[in-house]
Amino acid sequence: MKNIIPLLGLLFMMSCSRQTTDLFNGESLAGWEVHGTEKWYVEDGELVCESGPDAEYGYLSTEKFYDDFELTLEFKQEADGNSGVFIRSTFEGTKVSGWQVEVAPPGHDTGGIYESYGRGWIIKPDPEKDSALKMGEWNKLKIRAVGPKVTTWLNGVQMVELEDEKIGQGKGAVALQIHDGGGIKVRWRDIEIKPL
Repeated sequence: MKNIIPLLGLLFMMSCSRQTTDLFNGESLAGWEVHGTEKWYVEDGELVCESGPDAEYGYLSTEKFYDDFELTLEFKQEADGNSGVFIRSTFEGTKVSGWQVEVAPPGHDTGGIYESYGRGWIIKPDPEKDSALKMGEWNKLKIRAVGPKVTTWLNGVQMVELEDEKIGQGKGAVALQIHDGGGIKVRWRDIEIKPL
């Protein structure tokens, strides 16, 4: 009996560590770090990214690093919408090392995976899957990263799946992006992560 109680406590702690966590509290940017001069703010319980006067790349990254996880979030593209969700990424100013799951207007490979300052596009979704994107409406994106394997879904449709040794070695934050060029505005909500 004396041995069982510590074991039960350990199992309980392990199960708690695997529970889903809200990355965005709906009130502030607590737990996040801004990179660059583009706009990140909270409005009506939603996280908003918007191009600033510099019209450069901008990022909002988690303060914590996440390696193996399942991430779900919702986004709505209000203007242009060229954005993305980075995984296992690190930053030097606005230079990011990591992998982006694309969030973009129709015809621009939402759900595909791009390596910044590296190999560029690693995998794009089949063109017929682009119909899963609902421009100007709320969309649900899911990203599952376990070791070298990454799978993405958009509104329940599996967009891509790949195994990549370099991604498997990556460590870093989750981040949201504003693309350069100006005129971009995207809303985000229900950003949740479950460590695996």
